[in-house]
Amino acid sequence: MHNFDFAKPSTIADAAKALAAEGAQALSGGQTLIPTMKQRLAAPAVLVSLTGIREMQGVCLGEGGLHVGAATPHAVVAREARAHYPALADLAGGIGDPSVRSRGTIGGSIANNDPAACYPAAVLASGATVVTDRRRIAADDYFQGLFTTALEAGEIVTTVIFPIPQKAAYVKFNQPASRFALTGVFVAKFASGVRVAVTGAGNDGVFRWAEAERALSADFSASALSGLSVDPAGMMSDLHGSAAYRANLVKVLTGRAVTAAG
Repeated sequence: MHNFDFAKPSTIADAAKALAAEGAQALSGGQTLIPTMKQRLAAPAVLVSLTGIREMQGVCLGEGGLHVGAATPHAVVAREARAHYPALADLAGGIGDPSVRSRGTIGGSIANNDPAACYPAAVLASGATVVTDRRRIAADDYFQGLFTTALEAGEIVTTVIFPIPQKAAYVKFNQPASRFALTGVFVAKFASGVRVAVTGAGNDGVFRWAEAERALSADFSASALSGLSVDPAGMMSDLHGSAAYRANLVKVLTGRAVTAAG
């Protein structure tokens, strides 16, 4: 690991100023960044910790739904979101292991946008709003490809606002060593229709399965998916699973999520 300076501001404004320095990098839970630095694949000159900013922590009901501070650890989301959004709490409680859940944060997860991370599926399926220190970004505009988001340099995710659906569930098939999603599907039913988001499978990262959304909006049951299929051409293929295998998992797990939500 290379030498670096460390800053831990207590306000969003101070964090933004610190991130304006040359070579500065935001640090949230550090579950991805720190191992990357240890391997010397990243060498920020300054690490700006966001975990000391109280206004970026906690879970509460507010305008537009459930507000989750970006510096809130997974374990806290799992505990505090349960009364309002059980599917989101279940997702958070199934990320990694206890050590990861105690340190990793929702803001760090969606800022990194790992193609196999769980939170992007919840954000996209919920039609959530990503709030930063500069603007609000709709989930459909936020995720833009593998490890790519709409965030600009130095922009800080401060809160994620989740509209609360009538029914929802998240089901994933774990990669057993990492507990990342080999494939994961989040289904959310709103009065306006159903949203289905898939992680761990697509070549371009998290995506919505539009055909399933139309079918489930008309009939919210696993049987509504019987005539559908997922094109393997858009799926990832690696030593853990072929594109065809992942394509089949998308359909199977969507059906299981619908059943669990119902």
